[in-house]
Amino acid sequence: MIGRLSGILIQKQAPQLMIDVQGVGYEVQAPMSTFYQLPELDQPIVLLIHMVVREDAQLLYGFYSESERLLFKSLIKVNGVGPKLALTILSGISANEFVKVIRNNDESGLISLPGIGKKTAQRLIVEMKDRFDDWKSESADDMDRPSMESGSLSTEQHIIKESVSALIALGYKPVEAGRMIRQLDTQEQSSEMLIKQALKNTVKKC
Repeated sequence: MIGRLSGILIQKQAPQLMIDVQGVGYEVQAPMSTFYQLPELDQPIVLLIHMVVREDAQLLYGFYSESERLLFKSLIKVNGVGPKLALTILSGISANEFVKVIRNNDESGLISLPGIGKKTAQRLIVEMKDRFDDWKSESADDMDRPSMESGSLSTEQHIIKESVSALIALGYKPVEAGRMIRQLDTQEQSSEMLIKQALKNTVKKC
């Protein structure tokens, strides 16, 4: 099983990226919390990996931190929560915040995330309540620092298009994703920062 990849980042289009490891390109899916930490293309990258083996595919999921990976593994053990929904959850809330929501039985905080209804929220709280007794919180610098890299995108329109596409990939409808981005100040911001702000605004409104 693959547990870690170290190579060169050659593609990134949320939620997918590709890492070149000695001439072999590994396709990896990652939450937006990890995308915020990505370097420029053609730069070195190291990600922790969770590998899912199916009859028709071998899928790789990449994470910036061990906490993200541990939470992802816990989430996909919950009945009705697959890898796609687990990535969506990690994209909308940090690992530390998710643990806090579960500990506080905050059902509304879970429902505010895309793809989670009342029944799924209740199931998450019941099944995950006792899994975080030994959870060690990571600092905000480790988990929530967006990278503002100059020159990564050429125009404001391209940034907006990439941001909307990422939100659609996370489960939002195209019209809703477009509205979420249009409500933001898009000048001099990276797509990563726009996506993060859009997700935060969604949580605040619920």
